[in-house]
Amino acid sequence: MATKRTKRDAAVKDVTPESLGATVRRSSRSVLVPKRLRYSPNLKAEAPLKKTKRNSQGDKFRPKKPKVEEDVTKSDEEQKSHGQLSAYELERLENIRQNQAFLSSINLFQATEELKQLTRPKPSQRGLRSQGVKDVLPARKSLRLQKKEAEVLTLPPEPTGTFPHDQSSPAKKPSGPLPMEAINMAEDYKLPPPLLELLSEEPQQRKLKLELKEYTSELKDMKITEEKVVKVVKDRIFSAAFHPCSSSLLMAAGDKWGKVGLWNLGGVWGDDGVLLFEPHTRPVGCMAFSTARPTQLLSLSYDGSLRCMDVEKAVFDEVYDIEDGLKTFAFMSHDCSTLVVGDWYGEVAIVDRRTPGNSHESLHTLDTKTLRCVSVHPLQMHYFAVAESRAVNIYDSRCLKKTKSKAVSLLQGHTLGVSSAYFSPCTGNRVLTSCLDNNIRIYDTSAMTSSSPLLTSIRHDMQTGRWLSKLSAVWDPKQEDCFVVGSMMRPRRVQVFHESGRLLHSFMDSENLNTVLSVTAFHPTRNAVLGGNASGRLHVFAS
Repeated sequence: MATKRTKRDAAVKDVTPESLGATVRRSSRSVLVPKRLRYSPNLKAEAPLKKTKRNSQGDKFRPKKPKVEEDVTKSDEEQKSHGQLSAYELERLENIRQNQAFLSSINLFQATEELKQLTRPKPSQRGLRSQGVKDVLPARKSLRLQKKEAEVLTLPPEPTGTFPHDQSSPAKKPSGPLPMEAINMAEDYKLPPPLLELLSEEPQQRKLKLELKEYTSELKDMKITEEKVVKVVKDRIFSAAFHPCSSSLLMAAGDKWGKVGLWNLGGVWGDDGVLLFEPHTRPVGCMAFSTARPTQLLSLSYDGSLRCMDVEKAVFDEVYDIEDGLKTFAFMSHDCSTLVVGDWYGEVAIVDRRTPGNSHESLHTLDTKTLRCVSVHPLQMHYFAVAESRAVNIYDSRCLKKTKSKAVSLLQGHTLGVSSAYFSPCTGNRVLTSCLDNNIRIYDTSAMTSSSPLLTSIRHDMQTGRWLSKLSAVWDPKQEDCFVVGSMMRPRRVQVFHESGRLLHSFMDSENLNTVLSVTAFHPTRNAVLGGNASGRLHVFAS
């Protein structure tokens, strides 16, 4: 007969699910397992579980956890002694320790500290001085908070015309001669007599053409120093030129807001040899010293004025004037009395300086949307090359018509805008073009055929962006087949190429050249080359 205990056990078995039959719930007090310690290498599987200590009230003691050391350079024995880290964490700390040991072995941390101490070289502080602290304007106050009615303002009329630049420019200078007053000096400052003597110096004859090896050797001897970097104008340089004198290096530069600066390297007058003038109000896009009268510097501005700086008279005479948009000019006679002048709208004007007034002799509209550069053949001066929107054409001034003049020769192959085109300086047998399709091209113009053949195409980065002047390759007047051009490469440099496309030399200097030199030019007789940047500074490499 089954006892009461047997019957009770049978009843419990019937009401218990099979999935729970093998599982018996037990008190957690006797099976506390330290979860973090079960991964510890110091934990042995066969170690017996210690009983939890209790105080007199029956509460458990909670021992304090030891802090994890942050110093990853400690030995593994010290880390394992804590018994707090998993195998993964120990492996990670060991990898960090090994990496730091490797970096220390190659002195990377020391090199990093040295790099932090090095700062970018500051721009040259020579030349034009800062204008000091400007007047502090009164603080603006809200009319609404002052319980005043707002002023009713009328919008200005929309600008008219097709001039592609900002219309909010200062007013144009008045017509007629302007006094040659240096704006960086006192009002009663007079031009130094040594400046007139230097400008009056007769230029020496050009050197004979050198062999390519000897020419390259002379390029390598041309260096730049701290004294050869000077701020000549206040803003971005658009044009620059060397004076042909050989006893000293005298340069001129034109900036974005119509200022023209003269700089004599090593001069004692002005600001480190710099005198600044303001004959225009818009960018000075082109300038050139007269080869017939070296005391004269002609400068052209986007404001529509072409002026002649005459140091003997101490004035800026007016040569040619239109409403706005002049872009470039070139001399069409050996006495520099006749000029061809181009504007943004595709028109070229023939100007004779011997004629009274400031108008042109004839005006011709070419079949183009815009015009960026003109260059005259050095021997047959009735030929001139025009860099149009996406083409370069050669015209004969004797056959020009008022509209749609026919080109004598076409220089084809450009796919984007052409920034410049220049005849070679001695014979005119080559034309050097710079195009925004990242190519510098040399054409053969010795035969002056209807389509001049392409000789060389050199890949060169021309993407200067909005805030830099466009790069333009220009010939060396002393060497018929070599030219200089700025570069966008780092470290910054100025490059000299042969017409075959061979790179002859790169002017570089880590201390004194850390900017893009967009405007470049060679000296007519001496071994010197200049470069102008966007902050108004001229850099000179000379021997």
